[in-house]
Amino acid sequence: MKRLIVIFCVALLAFSCKSRKGIVTKKQKDNTKPVEVTQKDNEQKSEEESPAVYVTSTEHYIDLHKATAQQEMSLYGIPASITLAQGILESGSGRGRLSVEANNHFGIKCHEWTGKKIYHDDDEKQECFRKYKDAKYSFRDHSLFLTERKRYSNLFKLKIEDYKGWAKGLKAAGYATDRKYPQKLISLIERYNLYEYDKEVLGDKYKQFELPQSEGRITYTVVKGDTLYSISRAHNITVEELQNINGLSDTALSIGQVLVVKSSSNN
Repeated sequence: MKRLIVIFCVALLAFSCKSRKGIVTKKQKDNTKPVEVTQKDNEQKSEEESPAVYVTSTEHYIDLHKATAQQEMSLYGIPASITLAQGILESGSGRGRLSVEANNHFGIKCHEWTGKKIYHDDDEKQECFRKYKDAKYSFRDHSLFLTERKRYSNLFKLKIEDYKGWAKGLKAAGYATDRKYPQKLISLIERYNLYEYDKEVLGDKYKQFELPQSEGRITYTVVKGDTLYSISRAHNITVEELQNINGLSDTALSIGQVLVVKSSSNN
């Protein structure tokens, strides 16, 4: 009897081992095809992952709105350089409250406005300003504001390339109360070469307006390594005088920027 039990156990063990050997885990076939990554793909990916880097918020502002300003120039005859300079100055390069909360880039007040409004301290407390759905509508309203009001009609008698005349004409027509408004606009246009956008619109029709010698002014073009201090010393004026003449609020300079170093007022 014991012998039969032993034989039965041996047989059972042998059957169990055979069964385990018969179970095979089948390796799943990988149908994924290799993808070749080209140099072009890598460059495109790099561009997508690396957005444009701007040195200043003003340069970013210009890049965002230059096409709109040029379109308004084509439609309404207002220099893109003037529109951009006004936008930069009035909106704080897009960072001011009116531009952030109301898309109002030119400080245009309500007047006959029937659209949405925002209230903001300006010449007086809580004055009414226009509010726009998108910045592009602010640029269009700026064009309409200038073209539809008789007091700005003399601006359109000027050459469209004459941004200096436009800057002075805006102040004369009462657009701003700041007596340095023209100089500030001109300084922005020349610091950031905004007249280049006028050139792009006009093409071969563009004519560079040089500073008339009769104004008794001398200009200087900034080169690498220049500072306001070094320029002021070279032309025997103070840094403060240099800033005032050019409407500069800080000491930042850019290569190619044109500065007035002698004006008719300090002859």
